[in-house]
Amino acid sequence: MNVVTKKLSLPDGRIITIETGKLAKQADGSVVVRMGDTMLLATAVAAPEARPGTDFLPLSVDYQEKFASAGKIPGSFQRREGRLSDYEILISRLVDRALRPTFPGDFHADVQVNVVMISADPEVQPDALAGLAASAALMVSDIPFNGPISEVRVAKIDGLYLINPPTSMLSRAELDLIVAGNSTDILMVEGECNEVSEDDMLTALRTAHDAIKLQCAAQKELEAEVGKTVKREYSHETHDLELKKFLYDNYYEKVYAVAAQGNANKSIRKEGFKAVRKEYLETLPEDHTVDLSLVGTYFHDIEKDASRNLVLNERRRLDGRALDEIRPIWCEVDYLPRAHGSAVFTRGETQSLTTATLGTKMDEQIVDQALVSGYSKFLLHYNFPGFSTGEVKPNRGPGRREVGHGNLAMRALKKVMPADADNPYTIRVVSDILESNGSSSMATVCAGTLALMDAGVKIKAPVSGIAMGLISDPETGKYAVLSDILGDEDHLGDMDFKVTGTENGITACQMDMKIDGLSYEVVAEALNQAKRGRLHILNEMKKALTEVRPDLKPHAPRAVILEIPQEFIGAVIGPGGKVVQEIQKTTGATIAIEEKDSRGFVSIFATNKEAMDAAVGRVKGIVTVPEVGEVYTGKVKTVTDFGAFVEFLPGRDGLLHISEISWDRLPAMKGVLEVGEEVQVKLIEVDQKTGKFRLSRRVLLPKPEGYVERPERPERPERGDRPERGDRGNSENRRPRN
Repeated sequence: MNVVTKKLSLPDGRIITIETGKLAKQADGSVVVRMGDTMLLATAVAAPEARPGTDFLPLSVDYQEKFASAGKIPGSFQRREGRLSDYEILISRLVDRALRPTFPGDFHADVQVNVVMISADPEVQPDALAGLAASAALMVSDIPFNGPISEVRVAKIDGLYLINPPTSMLSRAELDLIVAGNSTDILMVEGECNEVSEDDMLTALRTAHDAIKLQCAAQKELEAEVGKTVKREYSHETHDLELKKFLYDNYYEKVYAVAAQGNANKSIRKEGFKAVRKEYLETLPEDHTVDLSLVGTYFHDIEKDASRNLVLNERRRLDGRALDEIRPIWCEVDYLPRAHGSAVFTRGETQSLTTATLGTKMDEQIVDQALVSGYSKFLLHYNFPGFSTGEVKPNRGPGRREVGHGNLAMRALKKVMPADADNPYTIRVVSDILESNGSSSMATVCAGTLALMDAGVKIKAPVSGIAMGLISDPETGKYAVLSDILGDEDHLGDMDFKVTGTENGITACQMDMKIDGLSYEVVAEALNQAKRGRLHILNEMKKALTEVRPDLKPHAPRAVILEIPQEFIGAVIGPGGKVVQEIQKTTGATIAIEEKDSRGFVSIFATNKEAMDAAVGRVKGIVTVPEVGEVYTGKVKTVTDFGAFVEFLPGRDGLLHISEISWDRLPAMKGVLEVGEEVQVKLIEVDQKTGKFRLSRRVLLPKPEGYVERPERPERPERGDRPERGDRGNSENRRPRN
């Protein structure tokens, strides 16, 4: 067994090790990456040949966490790992987006990369190591790969930019990004921020890239040590250079003319490109030997080159806009009458119908992961049906793209949500994309903001989002940064950079690069141009709604949180939940109880004021400490010969003596009070020894005119004031006998 180990250091001295040759040796490449007690097993396998007719890279990247790695058993019904969770899908996407542009463009064999967490350290986040592990597995294989790449987490904590900081420190992070790159360029960025500036973002990218360069150098050394510098040979594409030249010479100008029409309707533009292609196909004889698949490939290349050159040469875009111009926007709120909050956001040919729903604590999502267990009270779901792009597509649930777009929008809005202490609701935002031509995730951010404001959720500030693009020519040095890109511009461009934020700063970002050589100056220009676009979009959103609505919709649940002493939690719940269930049944409210920091918190939800007041009154009654002199409305529980016992607070009975019912002397209790009758009483005494309560009704009634108080009985002398038994012989204390 030939085991090779490579060590590399982080800026703070912590060590990452990469080991190969011990596990999974039948894979084309396999490594174990370790930092602290976190260990990731990464494997890479590629098919020997490409499948016939394949003209793309069939790459699949799967990240999975084994619950045993953290000493846990899955909480699912089957008690085993199943399909990838949303969290695992998001990490898989992070790795995929960095690896995919690094493969040779003409390599089309199936490639599968698996990254499995086999040991978990609570203080080491595995997502920051997954990209390094995947790249290292490819580097120690013979799979053609223009790597290495690596990924790191960079976080700004207490003013410092830290690489892969401990988990316990992340709660204090102002900025938290996962950055991927190679030894020369940044390839991918995704993360969230607390309204940071563009300068902070650039500093974080530079810090991350410095660490990435060291990790890439270590992988090159590992590749040389295991002898995998020579990769397998392949031939997955055939070309007809004469055909390509003929098509470029005869049809490039016609395609360019279609692109230069500046038509905002993508369907018309698409038909124009098809017409040029059809013109060529009609010139072919029936017995032609031309490879039509190559014709399609070359016309696609012509359309791409023509569209890019239009931007670089004339500074005009496919839909006729200027480089920094935003498409027309219109918004509408309160569109759905029964939703708690709703909004329609339309920008060009992209449209989102988004709802915000307020739920109770019982609606919280259960989080069951290897390293994290708990609950989530803010959910955002993104749906992308086929009709949004005019396609026929079966609805089979959200795919990886939908999960990723929804997560980006969730991160953008999460930063402005009210703190848990100020928000008793579980909030679900759902974005249904009705039309799509570029940046539907950013439309989700804008529509989500408006829906939350329409629902009356007290967000800190409105958030807008914009997708930026880049078209560049390394040979001439020309480049163009595009604001609010179309779907076509995303496809033919070199960068997709999504930025969300408030007027004060950035809350989330996502960037994917498709070329090498992006300078920090271009990134700075893109960020500043994005800021201007974001502020323009915010102003358009304000035309629909300027501020958060002051109140919830009439049909939305009202919520009240009562803080109670810890010792009263059991009293509110009751034996077997009897008390709280009875309150919910009689009032119609929903009640949730939890204990935090040695205090009890009772969350009460109701859809009308009567139910809320009744439930709040019942709970307050249970936890209220009776005070002498206070007046209560009680209910007669039992009637006796000497008075009645009245429940003046939930679970608290007091004696209303017959002498305290009325100013008149009552000969008997018959017919005076009935069981279940409500009566106002005043607490006049609490027995210090027994804790029993004495109530009075008569003190609340007007005293009759001429009423004479009965003389009080003389108090019985205390035992110490009585004559001692031995003193009875004294004549002074002896009573006369008859």
